[in-house]
Amino acid sequence: MSSGLEGDGVAALLAEVQLAAAFEDPGERVRLRKAAGLSLDQVARAVGVGRQTVANWEAGGMPASTSRGKYLRLLEGLAQIHPATAAQAEPSVQQSDVGVQSAGRGAGPGSDGREAVPVESPAARQARAGHARQQARRRASSAEQVRVELRETITAAVDQELVKAGGDADAATAALVKRAIPDVMGLFARTRAQARYEYTAYPALPDILRKPSKSDPDLIWEARPSWRHPGYRRHPDGEVVVTALDVNAAYLSALKTHLPIGKLTHSPGGEHDRKRAGVHLITPGMWEHPHLPSPMGDREEEGPVWVTEPTLRLLLRLAGPKHRLVEAPVIHESWTSSATETFLDSLRQLLAAARADALADGDDVTATYIKAMYSKFVSTLGESSHNREIVRPDWMHLIRSQAFANLWSRAHKAHQAGLTVISALGTDELHLAGGDWRQTWAEGRGLGEMKVKTDRDGHPVTYTATTAAGER
Repeated sequence: MSSGLEGDGVAALLAEVQLAAAFEDPGERVRLRKAAGLSLDQVARAVGVGRQTVANWEAGGMPASTSRGKYLRLLEGLAQIHPATAAQAEPSVQQSDVGVQSAGRGAGPGSDGREAVPVESPAARQARAGHARQQARRRASSAEQVRVELRETITAAVDQELVKAGGDADAATAALVKRAIPDVMGLFARTRAQARYEYTAYPALPDILRKPSKSDPDLIWEARPSWRHPGYRRHPDGEVVVTALDVNAAYLSALKTHLPIGKLTHSPGGEHDRKRAGVHLITPGMWEHPHLPSPMGDREEEGPVWVTEPTLRLLLRLAGPKHRLVEAPVIHESWTSSATETFLDSLRQLLAAARADALADGDDVTATYIKAMYSKFVSTLGESSHNREIVRPDWMHLIRSQAFANLWSRAHKAHQAGLTVISALGTDELHLAGGDWRQTWAEGRGLGEMKVKTDRDGHPVTYTATTAAGER
């Protein structure tokens, strides 16, 4: 006769807690899915959640929910079909290996009546250190394996579309650009599988991050530069030769920025906390440098304005003792969360390496596909109908602002090198005169390099300018 405990909610909850403890290791969750040949989408459909939720579970987070019970039961069944081998099982240091010694006789108080303090033997310390090194090597090997697999995923996608298009490169490129958003989100989820930080994909948003309407501009000022040196004007007979330069993969480089991980919380004005990131209401200092664009972009209005983390950090740096180019901004209030600068770094490095290989091979199809992935990743992080996996308009604003801040830093570097900055536009356009810019940057298409802009016919964009009337 049944005791009735099977239908008891307490018994069911205890069973779920036991399963959660059995599959506490995110790496084991990933292993079981891969061993069964299942995709994130297949697991998501079976459990009744979104693809990104499964990716979050595999990254380490697994909050209690009805769907979690289904997911745990799936893992339990997969573990029976694909048990871990001895090599896959995580080694543990047994108590007998620790070599604990006590200060007195046996385990108990010492002669002075105080509890004896365990002392780790040299052999135990050596064993523990070896175990830690082994774990580090295993994690590094696992991360490298993931990178290899994801590079193969990119190659397979290109090959697949080329086959479908019968070798037509233009048709294959168009198809790859069309699928760029789901593909890059898949790559992002995989790079997060062994990540240290868990993030919130759909945090509650403060009103400042919501557009008043589709036709109204964003309330966050991204500091986009649109600057031309007031002392020079373009002239066909000018005495100054100007070269227009192009920054390579500006948004890809900008993925390395301080991003808030969780829900943004409000704080009053005061000191800037460098361990957090978000958006800030500030009153910036007046910019009076005649030969450099304002780090606030082309904003002409005075008074308080909402800016992003990269803009604020740039202003604070320029106000510091090393530069003293502007007064420090006044921070009135902030919406921030704990942050890290390396959150998207695995994705950035993966796409950067694949891009470098494609450029080296003259593979324009793959290069265009990768550009579509990182650019669309940024542009759809807001409330976009094209990307249902993440809604992080704060990330979108921060990454864009980081690209603009990076361009400003390049303009500043050129000025320090003795070059004349004639113009700085958007994320990637810098016009210089007065010397050889190649002494400042290497020429090429790699990240960190610069190249001369070309027109539609492939000709270098150069022109002449003259000093404005009354100014030299």
